[in-house]
Amino acid sequence: MNYSNYFLNDLPTRPAKPREEGLTMVMDKGLSLREAQDLVETSGEHIDIIKLGWATSYVTATLMAKTNFYREAGIPFYFGGTLFEAFLVRNQLDDYRAILDKYQAPMVEISDGSIELPHEEKCKLVELFAKDRQVLSEVGSKDAEKILAPYQWIELMQAELQAGAWKVIGEAREGGNVGLFRDSGEVRQGLVKEIIHTIPADKIIWEAPQKSQQVWFVKLLGANVNLGNIASNEVIPLETLRLGLRGDTFGTFLPKNIKEQFGI
Repeated sequence: MNYSNYFLNDLPTRPAKPREEGLTMVMDKGLSLREAQDLVETSGEHIDIIKLGWATSYVTATLMAKTNFYREAGIPFYFGGTLFEAFLVRNQLDDYRAILDKYQAPMVEISDGSIELPHEEKCKLVELFAKDRQVLSEVGSKDAEKILAPYQWIELMQAELQAGAWKVIGEAREGGNVGLFRDSGEVRQGLVKEIIHTIPADKIIWEAPQKSQQVWFVKLLGANVNLGNIASNEVIPLETLRLGLRGDTFGTFLPKNIKEQFGI
């Protein structure tokens, strides 16, 4: 990928787009068409997927123009899982599929973060939607009181991948304070490490809206960890974290001799 303005040695390699790992999923929480254009102009080379957050698409005036623009820019987009759940509970799944067709959404999120849905039924929905779209299947609840044990996360992720999900998403919400994280935003480190012991890391997108969370994942899983729920103004800062060009990860990818020489 050629987006750098000058050359530096000893930087981690980032695969070219479209890629299967090192994904950056960005939250569009109601950007205007002009803001979307500015986002792609400044950061498009670093954006793999755009999520039109929760049900913001319902009240976005420029939705058709914006989704057309993202498509023409070559950036896949999808509607947030809360919108899927809103249609599901109203028995309007056919209407939802018609909306996906209308806006030519190449991806769909299947989630149950705000509702209780038998897991077998969720997997059937993953299988159904995977017939004509890439499915992102979200695991974890938006309710901070519902804490899943690590083995439950693993079992759910395995089943949803087997049902046809392209990637599974680790729930954190927009604020990064549920699911994978404690209410303080601190990573549930033991949980993540148990998950990746069983589930291939490249099959998981970790929602990590806070910088400290992004730093932790980059240090644990490297430059090409899949990260999601990234704010539109944090795309370039995240890319510098991935490359070890920000103080938080400055020494992460440097050779040992350089770190010893400069006391890093």
